[in-house]
Amino acid sequence: MSGNSHSDTTPDVQQAQSSNGGAAPVQDGGAAGARPEQAEARPPVDDVVSEAADGEKERLRAELESSRRRVDELARAYQALNKDREEFKQRLTRERERMLDVERGTVAVALLEAIDELDRALAMSGQDGSSLSHGVRMIRDSLLAKAQGMGIERVKVVGLPYDPNVAEATDMEITPSPDDDQKVVEEFRAAYRMKDRVIRPARVKVAKYVAPANA
Repeated sequence: MSGNSHSDTTPDVQQAQSSNGGAAPVQDGGAAGARPEQAEARPPVDDVVSEAADGEKERLRAELESSRRRVDELARAYQALNKDREEFKQRLTRERERMLDVERGTVAVALLEAIDELDRALAMSGQDGSSLSHGVRMIRDSLLAKAQGMGIERVKVVGLPYDPNVAEATDMEITPSPDDDQKVVEEFRAAYRMKDRVIRPARVKVAKYVAPANA
């Protein structure tokens, strides 16, 4: 038995065992054969790189969209600020003009009162052709020219319907004509306006229609 067992081992097998340190030769399909299958189980390098690139693109796209929204917000805020600044400048300009008009109106009223005094003096002098009367008229005309140069103009009221925005009714006159009812028939003091604002109303007499009594 022992002799047959020893003889079953061929010289080639003995040589292989001796070269492997006495171990049995490795058959095909063993551990060495499993390496290609493990390599195929791992994902390809190109797929990994592509996924990383897609993730980076999404991140950059999100950052770009956020930056665009921020720029839009800043642009709208700047436009609103610029609009507010322009409106403030316009309000300031209008207020400055209004204050200047008020100051000019105050000066104009004082000037018109001086002209009224000179008119009364000329009315009292009548047709006096003295040098004093002539000098007073020259002063009156000079002051009136200065007032007109400031943009002041006289408002016509006599013969027109009474307007409480332009005149003050200080007297009344009965008229039998219905067409003359509420019309200004006499002016005691002239009305003046500067631009669109009445700086001094007139003092007038207004007609009032009263039907005649039946005989």
